[in-house]
Amino acid sequence: MKTLNPGSTIGILGGGQLGRMMSIAAAQLGYKCHIYCPDQDNPAEQVSEKATHASYEDFDALEKFAQEVDVVTYEFENIPVITVEALELKTAVFPSSRVLKISQDRLSEKNFLNEIGIATAPYADVSNLNKAKKVLEKISYPAVLKTRRFGYDGKGQAIVKSRKDVERAWKKLASDNIIIEGFIDFDMEISVLAVRGQDGEIKCFEPVENQHKNHILDLSIAPARISGDLRAAAIKEASKIIENIDYVGVLTVEFFISKSEPKLRVNEIAPRVHNSGHWTIEACPASQFEQHIRAICGLPLGDVKFTGQARMTNLIGNDILKLTDLLKEVDASVHHYGKSEIKAGRKMGHVTRLKLHEC
Repeated sequence: MKTLNPGSTIGILGGGQLGRMMSIAAAQLGYKCHIYCPDQDNPAEQVSEKATHASYEDFDALEKFAQEVDVVTYEFENIPVITVEALELKTAVFPSSRVLKISQDRLSEKNFLNEIGIATAPYADVSNLNKAKKVLEKISYPAVLKTRRFGYDGKGQAIVKSRKDVERAWKKLASDNIIIEGFIDFDMEISVLAVRGQDGEIKCFEPVENQHKNHILDLSIAPARISGDLRAAAIKEASKIIENIDYVGVLTVEFFISKSEPKLRVNEIAPRVHNSGHWTIEACPASQFEQHIRAICGLPLGDVKFTGQARMTNLIGNDILKLTDLLKEVDASVHHYGKSEIKAGRKMGHVTRLKLHEC
């Protein structure tokens, strides 16, 4: 375990809004941040000490970057594993490359979860159309075909409701590395953000209820409107996952809940701070971003206590044009991500509204 003193520099791979909010949290604790991102003028760079613009496979640039930072983390999970492995030879990196190897591949992720006794949808690995058709006869319809890698916000997946849909779905995904998952007729998706320190201490935020539009998170409600037993079970399973993967930092676990069965099923894990945890900035003594910084810097974890209700709404595309009206709301905490170009489906900011309960 290595504790970094204030004034140390945190290297962040990726320049998006999650890196931006991590950098802000780091500054509050006295740290500097150095962003490594191929893109110019990214949201994280706007609030950080320094930025390097280079490919994730530019090993000369990565070596120089490693020499200028005291620890490295990342704000999205689609970074090449070889990038993290190269940095690990030079400095501490949290979460580790092992975590990326598991989480970047849907098959590896589900194998890991099932091996430690965590339930998922039934699944199978397929490499050609004929095998897919045979597997679907066993898993049954409806089902979901997903690329094993690089899927997010509904990308890289296709629902098949009957045999006639299979060829269309296969062509759409255009890959020979496919995982087929049985369709879970869920009533609610929840997520648990767990954090684990270098010393092994684990804390979990309140489970949060997630609602989507066009496969993109629209609204998060904290705490999730679930029973006390389900709440306890979700926190227990998230804690089990983060411990068994020997993780440092914030890990997000998404669960499906169905009224037809009492069992939780994990949809996926994300090795990073997460959109569904933005409400913690206003609602908790230490936000998900501060917790991540504390963990990777070897500091004690903060308090996750929250008494009340929070609703976090994403500002997608043209929603950001409502900024002036949102700023007039007395109970709205508005966050603009500093993105100069508005695009459909692009996360431009978010707004959190709290209703606090006295202890």
